[in-house]
Amino acid sequence: MPTTVIMPKVDMDMSHGTLSVWHVTEGATVSKGDPLFDIETDKAAMEVESPASGTLHHIIALEGAVIPIGQTVAWIYAEGEDVGDPPAALAQNDTAPPAKAAEPEVTSAPPPPQKQNSPAEPVIATGAGLRATPLARRLAKERDYPLYDITGSGPRGRIQASDVPDNTTRAPVIHTQGRDVPLVLIHGFASDPASWARLERELAGRRVIRMELPAHGRLIHDVPRSFADLTRQMRQAFDAIGEETVHLVGHSLGAAAALAIADTRSRRVSRLTLISPAGLGPEINGAALTGIASASRVESLGPWLRTLTHDLALISDGYIRAVMQQRQNPDLRQAQLTLADGVFPEGVQAFDLRAALDRVEMPTRIIWGKSDRIIPWKHAFCAPGRVSLNLFEHTGHMPQLERTAEIAFLLRQEAE
Repeated sequence: MPTTVIMPKVDMDMSHGTLSVWHVTEGATVSKGDPLFDIETDKAAMEVESPASGTLHHIIALEGAVIPIGQTVAWIYAEGEDVGDPPAALAQNDTAPPAKAAEPEVTSAPPPPQKQNSPAEPVIATGAGLRATPLARRLAKERDYPLYDITGSGPRGRIQASDVPDNTTRAPVIHTQGRDVPLVLIHGFASDPASWARLERELAGRRVIRMELPAHGRLIHDVPRSFADLTRQMRQAFDAIGEETVHLVGHSLGAAAALAIADTRSRRVSRLTLISPAGLGPEINGAALTGIASASRVESLGPWLRTLTHDLALISDGYIRAVMQQRQNPDLRQAQLTLADGVFPEGVQAFDLRAALDRVEMPTRIIWGKSDRIIPWKHAFCAPGRVSLNLFEHTGHMPQLERTAEIAFLLRQEAE
């Protein structure tokens, strides 16, 4: 069967993307990871890579077309595979909106790319809206270092070759500009830094540093085998940030990592916000976590993704297809299964951070949805009285998606 190439979803709010340019033509041979086409939004340009190796056929999305997320734009046939009529999905794609249709607002967390390229160093759109010179892109690929982890020193944040660290100096962080005390955001298990995009837009202008958990993204080569191992790696990454003081915000397993960091780096953490945190009780929906991590098909991934929110409309069929497209790498899935076995063996939280929560002295807030189907929200009741507690009705495991405005309000209050 040919591999389907779809319009990916790079933002929780994204419903369509504009296909701005194809980098390859019909019948071209491509390798997995080669750039196929660019997406443009009102704030960013993103390069979409090939999900497989083979020959590109049946391109059905023209340049300039506005394509719904998850919808097929072409197919890739493996070497020796017969190329016949386009698959049946073509009939559905023929109904895609025309290029001049009104576009919904689509945003991405990184800043707008520079439109005027330096004649000395051409710029390539890549990653989640970042810009990089070809040499920087090649070095990052050789060193297995994701470009979205790099702060560019060129004009408007363009990534230069000199910005690409070697593997010995790697810290999985993403910076935005600003002079205020930054929010350091740590995502949850089987998620990614882009999961904070909606909250970041609500906090427009606030300086943000995103950290990525090991066993996620491209950080899949040194997989933690225990929570202590995870904490060690996250502390090293936190130390590499180099900020004098930060407001640390974590979600789920990322919240557990944030609490562990705050427990040992208290002088550098001015405030601590824990969203649906792990580590405050033994119970957890291990089946959902391993189900998400192991799913290799849309049909098996969808039901588990829908356990994350109270509002099931947030997890659309198109979103599920896009997430599955981004989880095609079996090494990524295996890395997350290994991590889950280390920190949540047999569906139990194998670490206890209640003593750490008692020890931390910086202002601390816990945020939880009372419809959480992953971690029981009543774990929050173990918190000492000095910890603020905000509980939301009709909200699942990801309040930052379902109660974005309210959480942004709380974070803004803490910054005042």
